[in-house]
Amino acid sequence: MAITPAQLDSAVSTFNERLIQVAIAIGVGLVIWLVATFLIRQVVKRVLAGTALTQNRIFRWAAPALRALDSERRAQRARTIGSLLNSVVAVVITTLVVLYVLKALGVDLAPVLTSVGILGVAIGFGAQQLIRDFLAGIFITLEDQYGIGDFIETGAGEVAGTVESMGLRITRVRAEDGTIWYLRNGEILRVGNRSQGTYVPAAAPSASPPEDNEDGSTAQDTNGDQHSRD
Repeated sequence: MAITPAQLDSAVSTFNERLIQVAIAIGVGLVIWLVATFLIRQVVKRVLAGTALTQNRIFRWAAPALRALDSERRAQRARTIGSLLNSVVAVVITTLVVLYVLKALGVDLAPVLTSVGILGVAIGFGAQQLIRDFLAGIFITLEDQYGIGDFIETGAGEVAGTVESMGLRITRVRAEDGTIWYLRNGEILRVGNRSQGTYVPAAAPSASPPEDNEDGSTAQDTNGDQHSRD
């Protein structure tokens, strides 16, 4: 069957329209991503510079989290949070752009969204512990529960040592005997930070002096050993 000039012109016109829509979706997504990363970078720079950002009326709601960053570990926390925000923004924008591109190309999104939803539920069930670790790591970072160089103790003294590195999933602790412990953030239910506050080591109990008997000899110790006479 021969294609008429009118049909060819219609096909070319449709293709051009879809191509323009794809280009617009990609361009808008790129602009939004650039603006978002610029804003995140500026916020991170302000946090690195100090706490003056908390005086701004726009960011006053975030004062507790930003105040927690005001420490010698502020740079590490700011970069960690900035990297996390950049990743979230990139994933969200990429997903939306892909959906708009598929829609512009005439793809039916209903089956695609259904498949993605089922896949997301399956991944969510399979990665519950991983998601829990990441969420716990985010809150540990925001709340400044501990950081690199702090001496921490988890649980009922299960692990005690100096934090050597911390990420959103794993915290690495070096114990006093040199053992390296790798703690999953989602499993840290209780942690004590000896580097914060006014921690004072418990004093070792002093041995009581031996009591002299009336005849000048000393009393026996707890092991039954005799001490010398005066």
